Amino acid sequence: MSLEFRHATESDLPRIVEIYNSTIAGRMVTADTSPVTPESRLSWFHAHNPALRPLWMIDLDGNNIGWMSFQSFYGRPAYNGTVEVSIYLDESARGKGLGKQILRHAIEVAPQFGVQTLLGFIFAHNQPSLKLFTDIGFKEWAHLPEIAVLDGVERSLKILGYKII
Repeated sequence: MSLEFRHATESDLPRIVEIYNSTIAGRMVTADTSPVTPESRLSWFHAHNPALRPLWMIDLDGNNIGWMSFQSFYGRPAYNGTVEVSIYLDESARGKGLGKQILRHAIEVAPQFGVQTLLGFIFAHNQPSLKLFTDIGFKEWAHLPEIAVLDGVERSLKILGYKII
């Protein structure tokens, strides 16, 4: 079972959005409350750069199963070595241990992109993602209590960090 990572192209944007939208209804992964469109995600897509802030498509046996991205943290030069890592998997690929392989890959390739610190922004009620990140060695660096409201329910956010260097 070998995962392949390739840089996303604009033609991948509908698939990226399809996978992302599949997580919205569960209210565990994203603070978006209604589906997004490829057009609405164009500026986000173009903010990624294969040399510095990559966005990868993840394929397994020739089939796309998800995507992963590095996104700049806070947008100030002093934070250039820190990124938020995001992993989104197709429903058929969830719960099969692939997240661990993907997150390990993120840690392995981070130095190639000048990244010294990886961050994960995870809702406190998203136990599967919290377990994934902590199993790999991420530590809780922040707890932001009840900062999001999803369907009238206040939700807390945890920031987990991993120091590469």
